[in-house]
Amino acid sequence: MRPLKTLAFFIFFCPSFAAFSHPDDELVIKEIEQGELVFPDKQMTAEYEAALKRQRKRLLEAMPSSEKFLLFIKAGVEHIIPKGLDHILFVLGLFFSSLIFASLLWQVTAFTFAHTITLATAALGIVQVPGAIVEPLIALSIVWVAVENCVFEQANKWRPFIVFGFGLLHGLGFAAVLSEYGLPEGNLVPSLLAFNIGVELGQLFVLFTAAILAWHIRNKSWYRKRVQVPASLMIALVGLFWFMERVF
Repeated sequence: MRPLKTLAFFIFFCPSFAAFSHPDDELVIKEIEQGELVFPDKQMTAEYEAALKRQRKRLLEAMPSSEKFLLFIKAGVEHIIPKGLDHILFVLGLFFSSLIFASLLWQVTAFTFAHTITLATAALGIVQVPGAIVEPLIALSIVWVAVENCVFEQANKWRPFIVFGFGLLHGLGFAAVLSEYGLPEGNLVPSLLAFNIGVELGQLFVLFTAAILAWHIRNKSWYRKRVQVPASLMIALVGLFWFMERVF
């Protein structure tokens, strides 16, 4: 009877032990998958992050092309909403520069074209700029655009060229995200395209939401004084705070 008792013990009691130990195991696995473990040594942290990146690339390589394409579209959208608050504020800075559709369209087109160029070149390894340089400059671009909105009632003719230059900076920021994500070597161009589509969808959502909210007040005499200038000042202050935070 002893073997039967032993078997019964394992059947009835081992699941209880597993129930107590399994949550901890799941937590560790979750931290490893999400990259949330923190090591006191910088070299260990770098090696750990590199291992995670290699794992992600292997998983991406094994995915079907259609699934991979949708995954990078989602990643691009998420980099704007909800993760890319600095990019959201820059796009809102463009929105508050003018309610004339043609002027806004030129600015958004220049920004899109510029960040597409640097996103592609940086992701392909042609251009490499440290994040310590790019991130503070992105913050300054937010300040510049917002301050211009306060100084000029309508965007001046040079605004699209200035926005183009800032778009080059933001593209480098997008590329840094892609680099951390791990681009699949066998499907590089479609993944870049998908990520860029996602970014554009996120930006368009921000612009359309702002347009809907401002639609009924855009022609009011008090719009500039009560909405355009105060909103731009708030954007400028946030951008200045980020600049100081990223530099110091």
